Amino acid sequence: MNTPLYNGLLTTIVIFGASGDLTQRKLIPSLFNLFHKRRTPKKFQIFGFGGTAFTDEQFREHLHKGMQEFAGYEFTDEEWTVFASSLHYTSGKYTETSDFQNLAEMLTVSEEGEANRLFYMAVPPTLFPAIIDNLDATGQLVENGGWRRVVLEKPFGTDLASAVELNKQVHKALHENQIYRIDHYLGKETVQNILFTRFANTIFEPIWNRNYIDHVQITVSEKVGLEHRAGFYDGVGVLRDMFQNHILQILTLVAMEPPASFSASHLRNEKVKVLSAITPMTPEQVAVNTVRAQYKGYRNEEKVNPKSTTPTYAALRLYINNWRWKGVPFYLRSGKNIAEKQTQIIIQFKEPPTTMFPMQTMKPNMLVLYLQPDEGVHLRFEAKAPDTVNETRSVDMEFHYESAFGKSAIPESYERLLLDALQGDASLFTRADEVETAWSLIDPILQTWETHQTPPLAVYKPGSWGPPEAYDLLARDGRRWLNEEASRLLDKE
Repeated sequence: MNTPLYNGLLTTIVIFGASGDLTQRKLIPSLFNLFHKRRTPKKFQIFGFGGTAFTDEQFREHLHKGMQEFAGYEFTDEEWTVFASSLHYTSGKYTETSDFQNLAEMLTVSEEGEANRLFYMAVPPTLFPAIIDNLDATGQLVENGGWRRVVLEKPFGTDLASAVELNKQVHKALHENQIYRIDHYLGKETVQNILFTRFANTIFEPIWNRNYIDHVQITVSEKVGLEHRAGFYDGVGVLRDMFQNHILQILTLVAMEPPASFSASHLRNEKVKVLSAITPMTPEQVAVNTVRAQYKGYRNEEKVNPKSTTPTYAALRLYINNWRWKGVPFYLRSGKNIAEKQTQIIIQFKEPPTTMFPMQTMKPNMLVLYLQPDEGVHLRFEAKAPDTVNETRSVDMEFHYESAFGKSAIPESYERLLLDALQGDASLFTRADEVETAWSLIDPILQTWETHQTPPLAVYKPGSWGPPEAYDLLARDGRRWLNEEASRLLDKE
């Protein structure tokens, strides 16, 4: 697919951290599938850069093993052989300018003239400044006919100050339109479908506001525990790991105003407006609007500090102070070692203002967007039960990706994001001001938790839905978590 987006030039993809897990599990399977679908540039090559001493053939064999184990789709040896011919590797240190000079010379020889370059940082964020400085020092970011783009993996900072500093460092060598901060959640088809559910269907948008919606619940739960990530996770916790990026991104798509177009600038402008309309909490507000908890036995996990207060579960109540959402609570929660792996959004509509049917308690309508694992959309509404005078029953209208489009319809999220980065579409990537605004909301919560130890750290049983305090958070508002009701909609199938 040699579209004008690729400008007819050879495109070089350089992966830093190419000998690592992300490249083997996600990046190469995604790039290969784009190649299989003929969505890569007609002329392209992939250079890996890492600390492991691979030859080109050893690098290809390493990636081939990853394809066989992680690709999740079938491919032929012939297809792999053609794709593998584009794979090259050079070893080096991320802090050594001479190694980057060697890379620059290799690329110049292989490209034989003007070319596009996409640099992918599959490395810890602490290495971003050194790599970008060395790319800049060796002239590899100069757009002399072809474009230059850099993809940065999350997390982007550990707090507001570090995010601001990191933005300053990368902006020394790059313009904002060259920077693609990746959050793989935004590459999920089901997350993108939030926008299409809202804006491609006129039945929803007129009622998508405080006049009709009682509250919104967003749940991102993981059934697994640390999975050998204790060294990373114990210094991060659930708020940094899940809320600052994934959950706030989902929130912006649920709550944003219709953009003027689906261009990157218009879409990201509206997302920033949502985050800007949320007032950062005071310590007193953190105490009553948040829950932090740790699963029982966490401190006994390998490489975890036995006195750790790192939360593995959090629940927040937020308000978006704009015309559309004033007074509507958004309840957000995420945790590890939870009863089910589940990502879903529940839109709870208001109850009817009055009932015409005696002796009946009318259940409010509920729209559920299932992002994983059973991807789809469900709408619960009330219907009269047959052969009764006035009895109603909740019924469900449903859509499932698998039944509508086939089992293999949903591609890997990295596949979509890599394609967008190659084509210069930044719609699903995070802009600098969006990162900083998100951190400005999370920072006060973190500071209150870590400095004042408020609210107290709760404990929950592994395999449960979290601590009692999380249920109390909603009970004080006369509400409850609705995920079990939403799950029963699926159980009816």
